Amino acid sequence: MANAGIQLLGFTLAFFGFIGTIASTVMVEWKASSYAGDNIITAQALYEGLWKSCVSQSTGQVQCKVYDSLLQLPGIVQGARGLMLSSILLCFISILVAVVGMKCTTCMSELPEQKDKVALSGGVIFIIGGLLALVGTSWYGHRIAQDFYDPFTPTNARYEFGSALFVGWGAACLIIIGGSFLCCSCPDKGSGKAPRYPASHSAAPSGRDYV
Repeated sequence: MANAGIQLLGFTLAFFGFIGTIASTVMVEWKASSYAGDNIITAQALYEGLWKSCVSQSTGQVQCKVYDSLLQLPGIVQGARGLMLSSILLCFISILVAVVGMKCTTCMSELPEQKDKVALSGGVIFIIGGLLALVGTSWYGHRIAQDFYDPFTPTNARYEFGSALFVGWGAACLIIIGGSFLCCSCPDKGSGKAPRYPASHSAAPSGRDYV
């Protein structure tokens, strides 16, 4: 039987990772304009996210614009959107499943073995959701690095990693670690079975009558 404290710790870590994934998805700083090189104008900073792009002036004024068309977006943005939204959906489902299977809840308390299996399922779904978020952020980050080191990319058109990527990476790691702790709920194969004892070799009464 799994430790309830380990389950609670895993669920807490995964839940914070779920919140971090939502924050990373809605943040606009997925990539920020780079100031590497000479003759770079630093009067304004450019940020691009999955949903909109923003320009921050040196005076503190920020102007944002939502992407007009979904079909005109680069494939990397559409793919990252799909992966992050899928991760959020799976984590939400996993939260509902894990709450039922955790030992600190009264749901299915009369079926301890099935309750452990439900908690295990929640942990597996958490891990899948964390991997999706990790793939989405890493894929986007790889494209940023690839364009940055491309010699054909103009200096004033290069971008660096934004804060949303670091939030997404940290959140994905929390989800995976929390899901792994929940997977410790895997019930022992021998649990719930009555112990078997060797057959007794003592002589049975013969049933003969003695005078």
